[in-house]
This record gives sequence, structure tokens and C-alpha cells, in this order.
Amino acid sequence: MEEKQTKYLEHLSKKVLGKETIERPSFNFTDTVMSQVNALEKSTVTVYKPLISKKSWVLIGFGVLGLVLYIFFFGSDTETTSWMQSIDLNVLQNINMDIMPSLSLSKTFTYAIMLLGLMICIQIPLLKNHFNKRFET
Repeated sequence: MEEKQTKYLEHLSKKVLGKETIERPSFNFTDTVMSQVNALEKSTVTVYKPLISKKSWVLIGFGVLGLVLYIFFFGSDTETTSWMQSIDLNVLQNINMDIMPSLSLSKTFTYAIMLLGLMICIQIPLLKNHFNKRFET
């Protein structure tokens, strides 16, 4: 029984495949596919422009340099009366700054706070660099 079924399936497959011809693509098939590929490659890229251009930075740099050189060469050697001396700072002497006068910290706690601050200052640039590299890819 299985032989009859196998022969029937073979005969049917030869009959179906014998009538079918090999399909050929259209004349412009390659051109249409390549045009679609090229269309996909031409994605828009956002170009970021800095808020302050290089010319502006150069101008700012020359301005600061000129100001420093002017003060260095043409500044007066003697101290003169300035607007800072006209401000009355005696009011600041009346402010009570002794909020916690009896607060004393152990050396271990002070070292721990200093080490924590140092580690934070080191870790922030490292994490920033890590996440910048991670988001680039």
C-alpha cells in the first residue's frame, strides 16, 4: 500500500514539476533591488552644530588674552580706591555663625568623607565615558 502511495506521489511530483518552467526575474530586477538598497542607505544623519563657533572661541580667546596683557602692561602699580571700599561690610560681623559649636568629628569619619568625595570625583568622568561609548554603538 505504501508503495502505491509513494509511486503516486512521485508521479504527481514529476507531473507538477515537469510542467513548471524556471522563473526568470524581470529585465530591470537588479536595478530595482539596488535602487531600493540605495534608498535605504541614504538615511538622514543629524549634524550637530556647536552653540559657539570656532571663530567665536578664537575671538573670545583673543579678547581675554588682550585684557590680560593690557592689565599686565598698563595696569597701575599702586593700589587705588575702588568701589569695593565703599561697601559697608560691618553688617556681616553681627551674623551669628555658631550653628553647631560643639560638633566634633572623629578622624576616621573625616577621612571617610574625604575618600568618598575623592571617589565621586573620579567615578563621574569614568561613568560618563562609559555611557558615552555605550550609546555610540
